[in-house]
Amino acid sequence: MTELTLYHNPRCSKSRQALALLEERGLQPSIVLYLETPPTGDELQAILARLGIGPRQLLRTGEEEYRSLNLADPTLSDTQLIAAMAAHPRLIERPILIAGDSAVIGRPPEKVLELLP
Repeated sequence: MTELTLYHNPRCSKSRQALALLEERGLQPSIVLYLETPPTGDELQAILARLGIGPRQLLRTGEEEYRSLNLADPTLSDTQLIAAMAAHPRLIERPILIAGDSAVIGRPPEKVLELLP
C-alpha cells in the first residue's frame, strides 16, 4: 500500500477523528505535526498540487493571522499566500492526508477514507 502521511494537529478534534478512522482500519500514517514543523513554501506547493486546489482554498479564514495579515485581499498572489501559510502554519486547513500523488483535506474527517483502497 502507498505510504500515508497525515498533516495533523492533535488539539483539533477533526484531525484526531481522521487519525482514529485510519487507525481503526489498521493504518498507521506518518504524522507531521505541522505546527511544530511547518511545511516550506515548496512543500505547500506540492501539497496544493496533490489536492488540486489553490492556496486560498487551504487557508483557515477564521484565524487571527488571516485578519491581521489582510489575507482576504484579492490582489495577493498565490506566492504571497503560500509564504503566509509557511510562516504562520495555523493558517493551514487540517487535517491533510497524503497518499502517493493524491491528497485530501479531512473535512469532514471521513474524507480521508476516499484515499484508501
